[in-house]
Amino acid sequence: MAVKTINTEMLQKMFLAGAANLEAKKEYINELNVFPVPDGDTGTNMTLTIMSAAKEVQSLTKPDMASMAKAISSGSLRGARGNSGVILSQLLRGFTKEIREHNEIDTVILAKACDRAAATAYKAVMKPKEGTILTVAKGISQKAAELAETTDDLEVFLPEVIRHAEEVLAQTPDMLPVLKEAGVVDSGGQGLLEVLHGAYDAFLGKEIDYTAIEASSGTKMVKPAQQAETDIKFGYCTEFIIMTEKEFTDKDEDEFKGYLESIGDSIVCVADDDIVKIHVHTNDPGLAIQKALTYGQLSRMKIDNMREEHQEKLIRDAEKVAAQQAEEKAKKKKKEPRKSVGFIAVSIGEGMNEIFRELGVDYIIEGGQTMNPSTDDMLTAINEVNADHIFILPNNKNIILAANQAQSLTKDKDIIVIPTKTVPQGITAVISFMPEADVDTNMETMQEAVRNVKTGQVTYAVRDTRIDDKEIHEGDIMGIGDDGILAVGQSVEETAKEMLAQLVDEDSELISLYYGQDILPEDAERFSADVEALYPDVDVDVHMGGQPIYYYVLSVE
Repeated sequence: MAVKTINTEMLQKMFLAGAANLEAKKEYINELNVFPVPDGDTGTNMTLTIMSAAKEVQSLTKPDMASMAKAISSGSLRGARGNSGVILSQLLRGFTKEIREHNEIDTVILAKACDRAAATAYKAVMKPKEGTILTVAKGISQKAAELAETTDDLEVFLPEVIRHAEEVLAQTPDMLPVLKEAGVVDSGGQGLLEVLHGAYDAFLGKEIDYTAIEASSGTKMVKPAQQAETDIKFGYCTEFIIMTEKEFTDKDEDEFKGYLESIGDSIVCVADDDIVKIHVHTNDPGLAIQKALTYGQLSRMKIDNMREEHQEKLIRDAEKVAAQQAEEKAKKKKKEPRKSVGFIAVSIGEGMNEIFRELGVDYIIEGGQTMNPSTDDMLTAINEVNADHIFILPNNKNIILAANQAQSLTKDKDIIVIPTKTVPQGITAVISFMPEADVDTNMETMQEAVRNVKTGQVTYAVRDTRIDDKEIHEGDIMGIGDDGILAVGQSVEETAKEMLAQLVDEDSELISLYYGQDILPEDAERFSADVEALYPDVDVDVHMGGQPIYYYVLSVE
């Protein structure tokens, strides 16, 4: 018997199954990254994006189509990370706009939804490229429209659409030479296909493992050590939630857990987006609470005396401290006058972060190529910066779309995204800002300054491949410029010099070197001296960047 419609309950199952399948295949998708760098993250970005929506969808009980559509669209938009994640969120946004007015979905509605999904995603990208996830989405749309005219049976319609999507994906290397040279299909297109495969499995009634969704979105957890009930060293079971006011980094987590270990045991620290759940057994809950207040406001505080000694004063005092400090902080923030202009920069590495702080950047989002911030991270930063006009410096080409999406979702502030693709470009943009000029003039000035910055990054290869006519082997050192791989070698410094030779010309005036966390300061100074000797007519600056994965990030202006 033909199946002609999908109801809300089935759509919920299909969406969650698609998300779970994408999560299961994310590492495979990461490995399809064209550049063999140690931070290929298409699979990770798409997974975090769809998991943000999956958490909202899973929380719905007996939803109608409108609430389902809203959960998918809102969750994916706010959770979108990286170009692939933003494009996926736009596909879901377009799809849900078409289905939200219907109680059930048939082949005709499904075809229209696929068409609207592809159109919405293409519109979101300034210069769409064929041979990408967009091409796969368009192929799905075209096949769906064709099939909707000939069948109303979803058991025929769905597998044919997926089969065609697989064929289009297989053709992506013929559309993008860089894919053919690397011997891979488009990673974003593969990710979209994995969502479809998972959704179709649910449609067929296959058993789906949804546990990945329950533990999704990068939750970090340390389980408490087992403790004998008869040997209670610390008397108070203390629990609360921190609503962080900036990113709770791995460094913050390690520092806070270290502090908790100094005052107690049985520690749990679970960080999820801007929420951190804390559990600790301690003899002084007030110390844990006061330390937690340095990271943000507290909620759901709970203190139990495990020795059944009800010391109410300690609890009241701890809660009073929390309330007073939170109130004082809120009052202080409310009294601050709103500035005309503020800055948000994406950065990674303490040295890079400090440079931005010294230049007057109001809010730093820690992230970059290894972990792209989400649209929601951008919105949080925008909310924190008390200014009428806010310049956002994404400092990575894979973060620009998320910044643009945050811009479109912000109504009460003027958001200006300067499309910086590297940290050196972001630094140059801030330096070029003129306080006396208006916003439009500054936008033009900053963009012009960025165009004069050439950037190079030195890292290592994680697999064998061939790209940009260069044979690359796992472990090789690569010098990557703005438009591709410029140098490949065995030595970090020699590869960097070979790359510099292609970036420096007769008009170059300044070379800036930012050394990463794996480079010793004395080695960076020695390398800087070598560069000065090679280019005596060019100024050379060296800075501690502290960035992971990239031995050197350098710029030529």
